[in-house]
Amino acid sequence: MDVVREVREAVAAIPSGSVASYGDVGQRIGAGARQVGRAMKLLGEGVPWWRVVRADGSPATCHEGRAPGLLLAEGTPMRGERVDMRGARYRWEQAEPSRART
Repeated sequence: MDVVREVREAVAAIPSGSVASYGDVGQRIGAGARQVGRAMKLLGEGVPWWRVVRADGSPATCHEGRAPGLLLAEGTPMRGERVDMRGARYRWEQAEPSRART
């Protein structure tokens, strides 16, 4: 399993204004949230890394803290400093069939 490639594909599919938690991405590809976090560190700038947040909606703190500004610029629903997960969570099954492993 090429976790980095699968994380890249899953994250690239998250549309502007939406987010997924590390656990959401992990569930999508059949990996753990920590594996997703490690793989995220290996992704380049061409992948919308800021659209992956903690389960409580807290944005990433890497990349000089740019995530909150990028999320706001995309119109992502926020509740104070955190993403409104109820309004912003992306669910791949809405757009395409799941490829997650069992």
